[in-house]
Amino acid sequence: MNAAGTIIAAFGRHYEIELADGRIATGYPKGKKSLLAVGDEVQLSPNGQIMAHGARRSLLYRSDAYRQKLIAANATQLLLVVATDPSFSDMLLSRALVAAEHQGLTTTIVLNKCDLVAALPAARKLLAPYIALGCRVIELSAKQDPSPLLPLLAGESSVLVGQSGMGKSTLTNALVPGAAAATRELSTALDSGKHTTTYARRYKLPQGGTLIDSPGLQEFGLKHLTAQEIEFGFAEFRPFLGQCRFRDCQHDAEPGCAIKQALAEGIIHPRRLDHFRQFISESRHGSH
Repeated sequence: MNAAGTIIAAFGRHYEIELADGRIATGYPKGKKSLLAVGDEVQLSPNGQIMAHGARRSLLYRSDAYRQKLIAANATQLLLVVATDPSFSDMLLSRALVAAEHQGLTTTIVLNKCDLVAALPAARKLLAPYIALGCRVIELSAKQDPSPLLPLLAGESSVLVGQSGMGKSTLTNALVPGAAAATRELSTALDSGKHTTTYARRYKLPQGGTLIDSPGLQEFGLKHLTAQEIEFGFAEFRPFLGQCRFRDCQHDAEPGCAIKQALAEGIIHPRRLDHFRQFISESRHGSH
């Protein structure tokens, strides 16, 4: 008889599954392709084969022209972790926000390592367009005090996403007693972190809710989204959609573009329009 459970860790084609009675089992997918993610609710056969997964309430993933990489299933909240040092990519933030919007996830940007005060102004400047959008930004130092994040976690299924070296594993260790996730050694020469979390893992939080720590990433492709879905993922564009002179306006060189007018009036930040144009170009030409 099959047993019901939830995937709590993914190692390639092998999965750790927490069964309904609390026991931990190991499972593997039926076919050669594995399209399962941490957070998936599954049925496990007596011999360890995953027979099926339940209907997903959300699926956060990234994709390029060649493949897709599942990040988390059934999450309710995306925690985008950035840091004062090493520097972070604001374009990756925009990508993740579009993907989260498409799946109906609430999003919080976590600015970590705020104890490094010398690097704080530059990080805040990079985040200014997102704060202007109304994005929630929590500033903290995971090593010193992660408590500013605690009120947002109770009752949520949260997933940590960010580049390597931002301190996701340190944050996980601070929030989850006994998690002992490996912390990263920073490579100052490359201005990025060395990967230590190579698989995603889901933890139960003491105050209720769950937390998924995911491997550091440098890319977040949006190949699975249409141009319209990408456009809708830019919240500040929405009041102006449908107001351009041309129905299929790309918000680039066309005359009578309501988005470009909003840019000229300071309503839309130039970095965000640059990001949008980059994503649309990739959507057409298949890069990333």
